[in-house]
Amino acid sequence: MAVWIQAQQLQGDALHQMQSLYGQHFPIEVRHYLSQWIEGQLWDAIDLENPQEEFKAKRLLDCLIQELQNKAEHQVGEDGFLLKIKLGHYASQLKSTYDRCPLELVRCIKHILYTEQRLVREATNVSTDSPVGGMMDSMSQKYQQINQAFEELRLLTQDTENDLRKLQHNQEYFIIQYQESLRIQAQLSSLATLPPADRQLREPALLSKRATVEAWLTREANTLQKYRLDLAEKHQKTLQLLRKQQTIILDDELIQWKRRQQLAGNGGPPEGGLDILQSWCEKLAETIWQNRQQIRRAEHLRQQLPIPGPIEELLNELNSTITDIISALVTSTFIIEKQPPQVLKTQTKFAATVRLLVGGKLNVHMNPPQVKATIISEQQAKALLKNENTRNDSSGEILNNNCVMEYHQTTGTLSAHFRNMSLKRIKRSDRRGAESVTEEKFTILFESQFSVGGNELVFQVKTLSLPVVVIVHGSQDNNATATVLWDNAFAEPGRVPFLVPDKVLWPQLCDAINIKYKAEVQSNRGLSEENLVFLAQKAFSSSSNNPEGLPEHDDDLVPESLPGRNFTFWQWFDGVMELTKKHLKPHWNDGAILGFVNKQQAQDMLMSKPNGTFLLRFSDSEIGGITIAWVAENPNKAGERMVWNLMPYTTKDFSIRSLADRISDLNHLLFLYPDRPKDEVFSKYYTPPLSKAVDGYVKPQIKQVVPDFRSVPHLHMFVFGSCASSVSDCCFSVSCYRSDSMLDADGDFDLDDTMDVARHVEELLRRPVESQWGGQQS
Repeated sequence: MAVWIQAQQLQGDALHQMQSLYGQHFPIEVRHYLSQWIEGQLWDAIDLENPQEEFKAKRLLDCLIQELQNKAEHQVGEDGFLLKIKLGHYASQLKSTYDRCPLELVRCIKHILYTEQRLVREATNVSTDSPVGGMMDSMSQKYQQINQAFEELRLLTQDTENDLRKLQHNQEYFIIQYQESLRIQAQLSSLATLPPADRQLREPALLSKRATVEAWLTREANTLQKYRLDLAEKHQKTLQLLRKQQTIILDDELIQWKRRQQLAGNGGPPEGGLDILQSWCEKLAETIWQNRQQIRRAEHLRQQLPIPGPIEELLNELNSTITDIISALVTSTFIIEKQPPQVLKTQTKFAATVRLLVGGKLNVHMNPPQVKATIISEQQAKALLKNENTRNDSSGEILNNNCVMEYHQTTGTLSAHFRNMSLKRIKRSDRRGAESVTEEKFTILFESQFSVGGNELVFQVKTLSLPVVVIVHGSQDNNATATVLWDNAFAEPGRVPFLVPDKVLWPQLCDAINIKYKAEVQSNRGLSEENLVFLAQKAFSSSSNNPEGLPEHDDDLVPESLPGRNFTFWQWFDGVMELTKKHLKPHWNDGAILGFVNKQQAQDMLMSKPNGTFLLRFSDSEIGGITIAWVAENPNKAGERMVWNLMPYTTKDFSIRSLADRISDLNHLLFLYPDRPKDEVFSKYYTPPLSKAVDGYVKPQIKQVVPDFRSVPHLHMFVFGSCASSVSDCCFSVSCYRSDSMLDADGDFDLDDTMDVARHVEELLRRPVESQWGGQQS
């Protein structure tokens, strides 16, 4: 009702436009007296193009009539008596008008509500926030403009349909009169066989009648020609609007969807469904086809009754234009709904889905087309887009690469699901210079052919997947992912395959890295400014604290190893993401892991804190490693403090004992940097105490400690277990010592050997207590 209240405040031209919405097809009194009910219905939930929705429309029509009748029955008094009669009349009128076409009532009311809302918004110059029955509120202004354009196209198409029928009727009458003129001419010719007296008696009347008919035919021929030209001009206007609408949907909305799909490959937000886009494309297809049929009927009328003039050329131009428009629509709406994996390993099964957004509307599914998938190189893709002959060219062999498109009645979609493709082999091109195999880009070409309108038009459609990097071994995955990340992040719409900038500013790359990190780790906590500064320093081997001032980042860094390391920046970063995703996600989400801090920075941060303060940072020296750094006394120099670093933990270590339990084990770790008690941060992740032994077995527990720094450094490993019920209730502890130092050359503790001992002890403890510990019963 809110919209109707505001609509009544309109003035001037806006008020006139609002009033013109109403008439016998929908009286303004119905809008006024049922405003609250009308605005409370979900008119937009009904798909006007789906005949199966007619029962919903019929239910709304019945409800509307019932509401009117109820309103009429409650009118009392003299004025109420007249209103009662009026409302009852409107109820009967609406039932008579829409009972056989209830979808038209829905179309009418949707148009009224939309126009009222637009007029109110324009008058107040603000966007409305109040809901109108859940309709339109979620639409952006652009979506509203698209729907408004469709409504305008519908009215134009209906107008030309009416004009075409009028033209056909007039032409049919013209032909009848023309036949009459021929009959008169035949009668005049037959007078020559009559006696002169009879001829003189009948000839004047026939001549007069012929002159009258011929004059009428001349006038009507000019009228028909004008009708044809007017109709052609209206079709030109319709096609201009159609082309503009199609440009908005295909070159703006669909391209934006494809761009979102590409960014989603880097971990960006999902690209969203195709239902709205498909509904728009189907409306385009329907409108285009209707206008094409109208133009063909106009051409048939011209051929049936040729009248000299420019109409033949105009109709040829219109036919050519409408064919171009529908060709562009069909070829552009053959898209990849589900992309194949962009890092593609040979001999590995993969899937993809292609979809034709206008397939259902154009009845392509009546003769289901087959789609073929082929892998081609970057150069072959360039040649393809230049329309150069690439027939039978491919860069590899894909198994199970043919699929028939299927029509899904419930969703109205026509698609082909490739579920079991596999790249059997790949043929690589000659690489340029130091180019790595993980920099070479390929693409999957999907192509098909089908006809519409009973083989009236035949289309060959093709679409290219996002670039894929082919690998043959898992060790290539990191750098291949980096190539894909760069391409997805910095590709521009309409590019030549698969050109991307060689260099970008570091802040631009920061966004891509941050999106990728959050997606891979599956966390809402992204990378901070400090994290990104650290990554910039690592990538550039720079000490600058201002990423904005760093040089452009070069994608050629992808295959190059970091200084002093045998791995690349991307391999290191991928290892960090993998470790965090598998073992550290809760701690990263809690902010317990600083992570992106080098050894010197950790030392500077910790030296200003009390003994026992520690932090967690990702290892610089090992892929997928995290280390604990803490500040404590120097055992070799009284009164002096130093920062200690454990050898990095990896996935292998955390598969034995979690990070939280390891931190719990180390009693000298007291405060998580800067000053949070460790139990406050990690206690919720500690493993509960061991339960008692069951069936004569003791469940072992590995506990790790760091030795007293005031003595010779040792690393102790304790294994605790409870005796079985058949043994005395006592505890045993087994400890393993190393007499040599556990520190590496950098002062880091090496836990690998001791973990091997622990695993050996754990294996011993899996044996029954009776056989393993029988000699130690008390």
